[in-house]
Amino acid sequence: MASETHMPAPVCLIENTNGKLAVNPEALKILSAITQPLVVVAIVGLYRTGKSYLMNKLAGKSKGFSIGSTVQSHTKGIWMWCVPHPEKADHTLVLLDTEGLEDVEKGDKNNDTQIFALAILLSSTFVYNTMNKIDQTAIDLLHFVTELSNLLRTLSSHDLNRIEDEADLVSFYPDLVWTLRDFYLSLEADGQNITADEYLENSLKLKPDTHQNHQNFNLPRCCIQKFFPIKKCFIFDSPTHRKKLAQLETLHDDELDPDFVQQVADFCYYIFHHSKTKTLSGGIKANGPELEGLVLTFVNAITSANLPCMENSVLALAQINNSAAVQKAIAHYDEQMAQKVQLPTETLQELLDLHRASEKEAIEIFMKNSFKDVDQKFQKELGTLLKAKQDDFCKQNLEASSDRCSALLQNIFGSLEEDVKQGIYSKPGGHCLFMQKTEELKAKYYQEPRKGIQAEEALQKYLQSKKSMSDAILQTDKTLTARAKKMEETRLRVRAAEAEAQRLEKIRREQQQMIEQRERQYQEQLRQMEMERTCRLAEEQRALERKLQEETAKHQERVEAEMRQLQNQLQQQQYNASSPDCILL
Repeated sequence: MASETHMPAPVCLIENTNGKLAVNPEALKILSAITQPLVVVAIVGLYRTGKSYLMNKLAGKSKGFSIGSTVQSHTKGIWMWCVPHPEKADHTLVLLDTEGLEDVEKGDKNNDTQIFALAILLSSTFVYNTMNKIDQTAIDLLHFVTELSNLLRTLSSHDLNRIEDEADLVSFYPDLVWTLRDFYLSLEADGQNITADEYLENSLKLKPDTHQNHQNFNLPRCCIQKFFPIKKCFIFDSPTHRKKLAQLETLHDDELDPDFVQQVADFCYYIFHHSKTKTLSGGIKANGPELEGLVLTFVNAITSANLPCMENSVLALAQINNSAAVQKAIAHYDEQMAQKVQLPTETLQELLDLHRASEKEAIEIFMKNSFKDVDQKFQKELGTLLKAKQDDFCKQNLEASSDRCSALLQNIFGSLEEDVKQGIYSKPGGHCLFMQKTEELKAKYYQEPRKGIQAEEALQKYLQSKKSMSDAILQTDKTLTARAKKMEETRLRVRAAEAEAQRLEKIRREQQQMIEQRERQYQEQLRQMEMERTCRLAEEQRALERKLQEETAKHQERVEAEMRQLQNQLQQQQYNASSPDCILL
């Protein structure tokens, strides 16, 4: 199958002729035929430090990449060897061996950094091969080239036609394997044995405070940790006696130091089992054509761009990192303000407090990430940008407050304006009602939250804009009130006249009633007098009758008495007449 690649020996991928880089068409043809995902392992280090030996071991060969036995460097440019991956089925292992750094015959440090940067950009596992120990020089070089790689990637982003986020960048950059050749130090820290990985982590550990010297110390370590989140360290003893090093590729394992043989085996095992597939933006697994495109893109970027040389590395690093530090600080400020600020703020002080808090954090981030900020040029630039951000936020806050208040005023006072149009207040006392309603709506407006710093000014401007309406209502009120007052006065006079008429009528009725009452009283008196006279006459009649009756009774009694007396006398006379005495007499 076309995707199965069998290369009996490496070929030059990127040629380096007199410091000029060019892509080898033969190597590109090989890449274009590989459809399998690629695991790309590249190695970089000083010349004559055994890089090619390790790459041959990864290829499963004792020969292939040129192993020089003299002080003259053999590898020029970048050489490629594509072999079937020994552990991952349907994957191709691409080995990239680079020419040694600081070759005295070449004397071109700028060319060194270009080769170094390409190895980082093309690989999925990057092997950094140094001698003896991890020192500041090696860290600074790796930092500089990592930044240069990032710059190259930025310059090439248009050609790659991809928009990348932070996650894409992290996945694109390779894993770091730091190999230390002829290691002679004891792996100890604070009296305790440590592993090679712990030695690497300790070497990249940051110092905690923000002192400027410590910032310079921390910056390259921060960068390395950021772009190489996965790191591994291997130490190698000297492979054999110095006199036999010239025949290293012909020596069998039993002729080498056993520790070295085991260390190489451990290195190969890790590379085979842990090296990831080369991944592009969006999680795309790179195959041959994809890697071919990267090679062409990055070599073109190097040949067409004015990249910084090693002699100006400090200045270049400062420019790159301090610019990045400013952007990182501004990005943090923007993020914090976006999270914390809800425009409009109630007061200007509230906004300024939020700005100062975010500004302080932004400056701290800048100080943490800045590097040799001579004359505080970039810090001043940051200050200018933050001041512009503050001014812009104040302007936005003013506009947001104005818009918010305008919308509130239209919403709250809209009903009042509609009532005015309907003539609700065009009546006597209408202005007073209008002002009462206005005060109620003002109170409602004041109760609304988050009006911002324009709250009072916006209200006063609105009320001022409606002053003509208020004046018109007042004038109408006065006119109608005066008319109503006259009408009221007329009405009061009518009512007064009516009241007077009613009073006089009442007096007349009262007088009439008095006359009628007196007449009734007079008639009553006459009736009473008549009744009394009648009663008196009747009483006199009755008295007369009683007297008559009494006199009649007395007379009757006298008559009866006289009759009884006569009778008695008669009877006595009769008696006497019949008595003998009477006869004798």
